[in-house]
Amino acid sequence: MSVIKGLYAITPDEQDTDTLLSKVEAALQGGIGVLQYRNKLADHKLQTQQARALLPLCRQYQVPFIINDSIKLCLTLDADGVHLGADDGNLAEARARLGSHKLLGASCYNRFDLALSAQQLGADYVAFGACFASSTKPNAPVAGLHLFTQAKAELKVPSVAIGGITLENAALAIAAGANSIAVINAIFNADDVKLTSQQFTKLFQS
Repeated sequence: MSVIKGLYAITPDEQDTDTLLSKVEAALQGGIGVLQYRNKLADHKLQTQQARALLPLCRQYQVPFIINDSIKLCLTLDADGVHLGADDGNLAEARARLGSHKLLGASCYNRFDLALSAQQLGADYVAFGACFASSTKPNAPVAGLHLFTQAKAELKVPSVAIGGITLENAALAIAAGANSIAVINAIFNADDVKLTSQQFTKLFQS
């Protein structure tokens, strides 16, 4: 069974590593279930430095640490897995490079056929989005919540909801069948990162 469940935090584009670490630690204290490292503004050197600093934190809290896009960085650091978008490479090749013990996630946007294919090619979980209007990706295709209901019925792997998720709308995705919700801004832009993470986590307990 995949360990992807609950609150799936994705790091913000934070250039200052100390700021990033303190925000992530607060989120870990708040009970996030997964952390994905993604920083679209960082160069390779900074990405490596930040990911290397985050890994022991995730180990301390026993939370899976997933790298966005880079299989190489995942293997270099011995992180727990990789998340790939449609343009980030071939899932079957990624599965072969990662081996069977690392997590592989796939963005499926608003297409259930991509999710079926991803599962067949060895993905451990699939992500649908944007579920709601997203400031991070304003032009992302809209993914209907029915996809999570369908995923629960037809897929063997967990589904993750992403895109514009807030404390106000997250319960809708969970009720539809999402095993996990991926959040960036609503956590990391919050005045109290730990408290906000706790509030999101509580949605899975009700």
